Amino acid sequence: MSAQDGGRTLQTTATSLEVVETLREMDGARVTELAAEMGLAPSTIHAHLTTLVDAEYVVKSGDVYHLSLKFLGLGDYVRNRRNAYRIAESYTEQLAAETECRAVFVVEENGRGVYMYTFSGEHAVWTYSTVGKRLYLHQTSAGKAILSRLPEKRVEAIVDEWGLPAATENTITDADVLVEELSTVRERGVAFNHQEQLDGVKAVGVPVDGSDGQVVGAFSVASPANRLTDDRFETELPEVLLGVANEFELENSLT
Repeated sequence: MSAQDGGRTLQTTATSLEVVETLREMDGARVTELAAEMGLAPSTIHAHLTTLVDAEYVVKSGDVYHLSLKFLGLGDYVRNRRNAYRIAESYTEQLAAETECRAVFVVEENGRGVYMYTFSGEHAVWTYSTVGKRLYLHQTSAGKAILSRLPEKRVEAIVDEWGLPAATENTITDADVLVEELSTVRERGVAFNHQEQLDGVKAVGVPVDGSDGQVVGAFSVASPANRLTDDRFETELPEVLLGVANEFELENSLT
């Protein structure tokens, strides 16, 4: 139970988790480097690292500590624990092949988006969309597609918690504007990203529902803005995405 649910938190556990996150951000570190980064005593850091090494979540090479491959198994379990997540992989790959764009499948967790799958088409562009990376929902077409299917109170809670930070000058940073945008997305079933997450990159996204009728995630495709004509961006890609979304939802309902 989290503190938000009124539960009690353990500082020792919180520190260990922070050690894990910081090791990832630093791509490995020595005890003194990690201690300096986290502002804790080297002896405290060493105790946490020793515990993590004993549990095989961290490995030591010389005097440098790294996260272990044990996280790989945990991540694979998380990504495959829902049938819809497993099914989404092949459809994401199909989108990349059909559109020649960068295709991703995104889900929402704790008010942020998470890239579950990402595939590159022939003319794909790198968009920071690496598997497991978290994103602000309002900055992307997939994120806005998901938000459009969430209850109004849930959207308000997400905005209250995470705000509307700008990634580019085109990012929506006004809550009222976002509400209007989400209303439009609901009407047309498609969300657009006009260089709102990354300059020079446009994207189109569509939400998909699970077998329970609730939004389970969103597919999107991205391409350099100079490669997208108005017709391809506003008509062709949305049609492809909607077709794949329908196929996904049909298969998901039958399994």
